[in-house]
This record gives sequence, structure tokens and C-alpha cells, in this order.
Amino acid sequence: MSLLKYIPLQLVFFQIIGILIGYYLPFSPKIILLLLGVMICFLGIYLYHIRNRIVQHSYFFIIAFLTFISIGMASIILKDSCFQKNYYAHYLSKTENAAILKIDKILKSNTYYHRYYAEVTFLNSQKTQGKVLLNIGKDSSEVQLNIDDRIYVVSSFNSVKKPLNPYQFNYKNYLAKQQIYHQVTVKNRHFLQLKSTKHTLKGWAAAIRKHITISLKNNGFKGDELAIINALLLGQRQDISNDILQNYQNAGAIHILAVSGLHIGILLLLLTFLLKPFEKLKYGKIIELVLIVFLLWGYAFIAGLSASIIRAVTMFTAISIVVVLNRTKNTYQALIISLFFLLLFQPYYLFDVGFQLSYSAVFFIVWIQPMLYQLWKPPLKIVAYFWQLFTVSIAAQLGVLPLSLFYFHQFPGLFFLSNLLIIPFLGVILAIGILIIVLSLLHLLPHFIAEIYQKIIFLLNIIVEQIGSQESFLFQYISFSVNAIFLYYFIVYPFFKWIETKKHYYLKLALVAIIGFQLNLLAEKYISTHHQEFIIFNKPKHTLIGIKKGKELQLYYDSIAIQKEYSIKAYLIGSRATLSSLQNNIKSLYNINTKKLLVIDSLGAYRVRKFSPDYILLRTSPKVNLERIIETL
Repeated sequence: MSLLKYIPLQLVFFQIIGILIGYYLPFSPKIILLLLGVMICFLGIYLYHIRNRIVQHSYFFIIAFLTFISIGMASIILKDSCFQKNYYAHYLSKTENAAILKIDKILKSNTYYHRYYAEVTFLNSQKTQGKVLLNIGKDSSEVQLNIDDRIYVVSSFNSVKKPLNPYQFNYKNYLAKQQIYHQVTVKNRHFLQLKSTKHTLKGWAAAIRKHITISLKNNGFKGDELAIINALLLGQRQDISNDILQNYQNAGAIHILAVSGLHIGILLLLLTFLLKPFEKLKYGKIIELVLIVFLLWGYAFIAGLSASIIRAVTMFTAISIVVVLNRTKNTYQALIISLFFLLLFQPYYLFDVGFQLSYSAVFFIVWIQPMLYQLWKPPLKIVAYFWQLFTVSIAAQLGVLPLSLFYFHQFPGLFFLSNLLIIPFLGVILAIGILIIVLSLLHLLPHFIAEIYQKIIFLLNIIVEQIGSQESFLFQYISFSVNAIFLYYFIVYPFFKWIETKKHYYLKLALVAIIGFQLNLLAEKYISTHHQEFIIFNKPKHTLIGIKKGKELQLYYDSIAIQKEYSIKAYLIGSRATLSSLQNNIKSLYNINTKKLLVIDSLGAYRVRKFSPDYILLRTSPKVNLERIIETL
């Protein structure tokens, strides 16, 4: 099957175009709904005429594509809470606001705050909807909130700030794609916790997870091992230390710590194996399918119904249907159908990094892995098993490589080693982990089994740490543009189509795409090397100045651990610059091409004869009169 000629995939492609149009060019919901209604009517009329062979099929395709563009636009605009009449922002006052907030999601805490996503249920006596970022300060008498807890606060609603340094992660843009535009910051105990009257599915799931965690603690699980178990089995990564997260990321094994496609796929295989005896019954396959779907969604419920879990379970629910019905040729259809319905009901998933990585990896595994596996047929089953794992890892990495470079700017060269050492045993680790949770809840967990499992998790962390510490195989600070992403896929698709079909036409397309990729790299390098700029980085209580000339960056700073500065790393990646010099000294005067910058520090010295600066930088809080400085200079 030629995938690009597959009509459902083409329709989903136009649905995605509609989502992008609706997000970046928002229209009135009334206009979009009117357009969608008109297109559906046209589509119905053309379907009737096609059945009676009155019109050509080409007109039908045009109408169908336009209809799916309209569906994409309507789905994202109707999902945007800003267009709802009771959206909280319509009732905001300019000063403080009295609000009732309901905890929707618990985020990883930072140094100063416990952080949550919260639903604004009431604002200034108005019933409302919409989410905000809630920051609650830490102190010695802190109260940590749970999902579905309600609090009453009187506070200002502040817009989420844009990044203050160039090329820094745009948290404002990230939250906007979660439909969160404001944040509320309160001190601990400076709010009133209300009695929760209703519980959502997320709330019940959180209560179950909390009960499981308490049960595991009572059985001796603690520290990093407990945090990893919560991530592996329950999808909660809030308690994992930053060092362990960095180790998994450097080893190319971070996907193990997120309950997503890998975990649900393994669970699907386990359930298919355990429920295989049902196939001997008269309606055994149907019973097996119902049980698999029920158990998959039950697990998703316990794991918190996060975006990654919902999309993974939706994807593998579709796949389980074709697996149980022995219609493996329809795997593409199952993936495309799951993609369509996910984007129909949650169009903002399109902007989620995990969503993009998941579907890219699965599509490439389904398409490319069989071709890679045929390159060599090992004589031994054990060797064939590891060869299969290796080809799956390579296929998945080919699919996610440009996205990983674009978002994370690094490539773990030993990713295949991590997968070969961990994936073969991950199914066993998950199965035993689920059994341990069940036994601990029933108070039947033997102590020696708990100790053995903790040692297994400890060994897993050691293996990941050893692989992640091999810095020679970790390629960091890679700059990869959006143009490079598209050109990469324009290379990979025709190249593997050439391998698949042996048609030289595809090879020619791949070679042309390679030339385009090289030209794009040359153009980006030329722009970078011929660009000059002067940067004053935002760093509270410190001064950090950068001068970029071509590809070289000179830094002037005062008493900062410059190697740990994220803003510098982000700038070096985004600007494609290299750090040429570091000077732990802030000068009083800088020349910026034909312009001059005067720096005035706490000494307040600025009287210079026959000198007129174009810019003035005040640092270390100098006690000077700004109007007098301007008049003098």
C-alpha cells in the first residue's frame, strides 16, 4: 500500500491543516460553524450524486478535503475556552480577584513553590471555567493539595511572562497550548481550603494512586526506587530527582519513565498472551477484545488519564482490535483512525511534543522496521530477538530524530545500548511491579519479594547512570531548525520507498532532498556567521553581557557560575555561536559597531568630558539621578 495515496491519511492531513489555520488565524466560532455546516451539506450532496454516477470523483475529493479542513478549524476553535461565555478572563478585575480554584493537575515543585494546574470554578461571584497556573509558596507549615481539592484565594491574576532572554524556552507559549494564560501566586496558608463536594475521574484515580503509594511505603519502598516505581507503573514523575531524570535523558531512556506507547504496548502483549485461552470459546475473540480494551482503559484511569496515556491507550485500543481480529494489514488504518479521533476531541494534542514523538516513532516502526529486519536473518532465536529489538530502536530513532534535535538539542549515541539492556526485561519489570502493587494492597506481599524488586530498580538506575555518564557518546548543543525537520523527512521517505519498491524515481527525490538539506545548512550557517549583536542578559542581582561577532560570542560577567547558566546554553544553541572568551569583569565602556554603551555601577561615576554615549546601562543599583545623567551626557 502506498501510504501517501491512502485516502484516510490524506483526510487527516487536511484536518491537521485546519487545526493549524484555526490556531494561528482564529476566526469567529459562528463563521467556522457556518462554514462546516455548508461543507457537510455539499459533501452529502456529492455523495448522493457519486452514488448515482452524476459527477466525477475528483470534485468529491476537493469537497472532502475542504470539509476536513473545516473540521480541524472547528475542533480547535470550539475547544478554546477563550470563546466560552463563562471564561474567567471576562470577569477579571484589574486589582485582586476573589476566586475558587479546583486542583486539576499536580506539577513538579521547584525551589520556592508547589505548582498546580487549577480550574477557575468561581471568580468574583461568577461561575466560570478555564485553567490557570497556581503557585503556592513553600514554608515550614506547608499544606500540599490533591487533585479535586478546592481553595478560596484573593489574589491578582498575572499574565504568564515571555522569556526574558533570547532563545530561552518559551514557557508562556507552552502554557498557551495548554490553554493557560494566567498564573496565581499565593503564600502557603494564605488561602482557605474548602470542602470538596464532587470528585472527577482524575480525582478518584489520584486517590487510588495515593493509596497505592502509602501501601508501597508500608512495605519498605522509599527514595529513588519508590519514585521510579511511581513513574514506571503509575505515570507520576513529580518525585524523581533532577539527577536521575538527566541520567535517563542522557542514556536515551527517558521514554521508560513516562507511561506511554511503550508501556501500553507491552501491557497489550501481556494481556493478549494471558487471554489467549478465550479464543477457544465460541465468541472468544470478542470476549478477549472487550477484556483487553476494558483493562487498558482501567490501567489508564489508575495512571491518571494524562495526555500521553490517553493517546497511547487510544492508539493501542485501535491496534488491539486489528491484532485480536488477525487483520494486521490494517495497522496503518488503526493508527490513522486513532489519530483522527484524538485530534477531533483534543486538537491541542497536535502541539504536544509527546504526541508528535509517539506517532512518529510508531509510524516508523510499523513501516521501516520490517525492512531493516530483513537485512539479516540470524540463525539463532535469541540473536534474532535482540536483532529485532535493535531494528525497532533504529526505526523509532529515525522517526523521532529531527523532533528530538529540534526540541531537546541533543542526541544520545548509546540509545540502542539502553534499549537492548532494558527493553527485554521491561515487560517482566512491569508485570512483577503490577503483581507487587496488587499484593501490597491485599497485605500479602512477602518482604523478600519487595527487597528483590527494589534491588532490580536500583540496578536499573545504575545501568542508566553508567550509560548516561559516557559523555563521549552524548552529542549536545545541536541547533536544528523547522526547515531541517521537513527536509529530513523529505530525505527519509523517498529513500526507504526506493528500498521498498526499487524504483529509481524515489532515489532521485532523496538525492534532491539531500542537496536541499545541505543548502539549508549552508544558508543557516551563512546567516549566523554574518550576524552581529550585543546582548544584555536578564540575570537578577548580576550583570551578564554578550557580544556576538560572526560565530564567536564574548561574555562579560560578574561572580556567576557561568557554566551552569541555562540562558547562555540556550543562546549558543539558538544563535549557532561558539563561546570564544569569558571575562569575569564588567567594563565601563563598550563599543557596539558605531554605537557606545556606558555602564554605571554602584560607584555612580559617569562624568566624562567630550563623551556622549548612545546607551546607558545601570547595574548594582547605583544611587544616581537618571534625569541629571541624561542632561549631563
